[in-house]
Amino acid sequence: MPSIDPNEFRRVLGHFPTGVTVVTGMNGAEPVGLTIGSFTSVSLDPPLVGFLPGRTSSSWEAMAPAGSFCVNVLGAGQGDTCWTFARSSDDGSRFDGLDWHTEATGAPVIDGSLAWIDCETEQVIEMGDHYFVLGAVKALGGADGDPLLFFRGGLGTFSPI
Repeated sequence: MPSIDPNEFRRVLGHFPTGVTVVTGMNGAEPVGLTIGSFTSVSLDPPLVGFLPGRTSSSWEAMAPAGSFCVNVLGAGQGDTCWTFARSSDDGSRFDGLDWHTEATGAPVIDGSLAWIDCETEQVIEMGDHYFVLGAVKALGGADGDPLLFFRGGLGTFSPI
């Protein structure tokens, strides 16, 4: 099997635009979160979603024991939130000045998000250098607005044709 250069792999897959989410959870009494582009709907019946954090993610490691998470789908005006939660190290300030509340599972719902999906963790599977986290949806909500999209290393939004 031919070897695939990781940089070329990343560059080519950057041509696929993705929505931007911040997956949040709790580490004891402290909120934690990370930016995730690899989020997907898995099943309508039962309602299941999934996301893929890196295996070296300290944020995922911190929230995993709680057994719940919330996927916050970011809107076009939330670019700063995207980059705040994308930092590789968390000095505990990611939630400073950010309004949030909780719903069914106790995971943080970021106020002003385009949509949110509150889940209990069903299964975590190791897949290469990531985990696949499967969640059972317990509550959700959405608002009107334009999505925040990631494409070729930058942020933008959607324009219908």
